[in-house]
Amino acid sequence: MNLSKHVSLDINIRDIAMSPTMAINDRVKVLKREGKKIYDFGIGQSPFPVPTPVVDALKLYAQEKDYLPAKGLPALREAVAGFHTIKDNVNVNPDYVLIGPGSKQLMFLLQIAFYGEIVVPTPCWVTYVPQAMILGKKVRLIHTTFEDKWHMTAKALTEFLESEHDLYRPRILVLNYPGNPDGLTYDKDEIKNIADVARKYELILLSDEIYGQLHHKGEHISVARFYPEGTIISSGLSKWCGAGGWRLGTFAFPKDLDWLMDSMASIASETYTSVCSPIQYAAVHAFKGGVSIERYLWHSRRILSVLGGECYKILHDAGIRIYPPEGGFYLFLDFTPFAEHLSKKGIYDSMTLCEQLLHEKGIALIPGVAFERPSTELTARLSYVNFNGTKTLTASEPLDKLPEGFVMQMCEETIEGIKMITDWIK
Repeated sequence: MNLSKHVSLDINIRDIAMSPTMAINDRVKVLKREGKKIYDFGIGQSPFPVPTPVVDALKLYAQEKDYLPAKGLPALREAVAGFHTIKDNVNVNPDYVLIGPGSKQLMFLLQIAFYGEIVVPTPCWVTYVPQAMILGKKVRLIHTTFEDKWHMTAKALTEFLESEHDLYRPRILVLNYPGNPDGLTYDKDEIKNIADVARKYELILLSDEIYGQLHHKGEHISVARFYPEGTIISSGLSKWCGAGGWRLGTFAFPKDLDWLMDSMASIASETYTSVCSPIQYAAVHAFKGGVSIERYLWHSRRILSVLGGECYKILHDAGIRIYPPEGGFYLFLDFTPFAEHLSKKGIYDSMTLCEQLLHEKGIALIPGVAFERPSTELTARLSYVNFNGTKTLTASEPLDKLPEGFVMQMCEETIEGIKMITDWIK
């Protein structure tokens, strides 16, 4: 497929629909209530329970009712700074940490406060572009390719920037790795090269590292190590701590971007005031970590790695273009090799592809177009977390090594749904 590498979007707020991930979640619930068997590979929600020490902390602080500072509880900002210092080898000052009701809301405030344009490599998380549309911001897309492992290379970024009339106009480049929707990550050399380009052209990087602690080998590398003066690190509790509904996100800023943080904090004070007090107090315990948290993460990564690898093998052996996952819990499927076969079913785009799978087999996927891919590209995201995370984590904890057949036993419905995709495509 011949793709234009760089795309500028004309935006209209009336074009915005409900978030595709939330829409499929609502639809799946309706279908299940109707008695239909649905394999829910749609929403990207951690299957694992919130770690017990963090839940206990929430119970302990449930009586906290006072408004907290708009920038966040000081003890939490300190814990987040320590978290990034230890985990990412990045020197973060607590004074430059901002707490928000989910990283999604912080990204929205960032786009309100920032006066330049947003640059996003695709495939990308479903929310980056709609947020810009709501605010009337200019968004530029850089399409990646399967051959480049869905990665934006330093070369592609340079070519994009040098094709512009004003090389140094204000821009924020959004990176997300391990990635949603692809489950892939960048290695050290790739990240360093991107950082070098960002520094040369004075780009601000928003590094969305919400899945960083779910790198399957525990080897996540933050781009802030190589470009500390221009990188904002985005994280939170939703993915690695299994607490999506708690709605707590964090931004860690470099000192040179304190003006941007202060502007966001002012907007926060006039909108949501501050994040829920008991949640912030409990989050201190999550970010401080400890032996129990590390063991929780170790088992979570191991389960996701083994299960993701098994799903990859089944789909790859069936001829679907796909890469093995490296972090998080997603696979990005490319059905291009089956284009002729699918055309006989009247399928020429990702939306129809996913509709047919849901209608015929009860398989819920998110179409590639939702991740800003061209509508005629036959891609889709699969989130392999439709298993009982509490039961699986409990079964994993006594084991030094997962026995053969562990995921077949504990994640039977996930494997069954994967096999149904391959049967359907034949």
